[in-house]
Amino acid sequence: MQPERSDVTRNSQPTMNKRPCSLLALAVLLPLIALAAHAAFTRFNPNSQHAVGDRIDELNGVAIYYNGGVNTVQGRNLSKDGYNLGLRYQCVEFVKRYYFERHGHRMPDTYGHAKSFFDPSLGDGALNE
Repeated sequence: MQPERSDVTRNSQPTMNKRPCSLLALAVLLPLIALAAHAAFTRFNPNSQHAVGDRIDELNGVAIYYNGGVNTVQGRNLSKDGYNLGLRYQCVEFVKRYYFERHGHRMPDTYGHAKSFFDPSLGDGALNE
């Protein structure tokens, strides 16, 4: 006849298996929760007095629009003839729209980043063609 196992011995094995599973679930869930919180927070409109797209100012006759939270994107802004001005209400879009409306200038790379607008070989006032 075999000796009966105590409750402590019988229950110790399942407890050991639950801990790695709990840690794995936590390791997966925490980053997902952090990403969801970041996405929600950076799209949050921090200024309740303005809606995204409200005209808030102008520079030399070129409108400046409120863009809301850090990651707010309202689609692509194109000129009437299809020239890509950038993602609506973002800083790069304003720079490209400013040069386009004020100076009739088109950036050489229509999908470029702000760093591509600067050419250190050009003198002050020269345009990046």
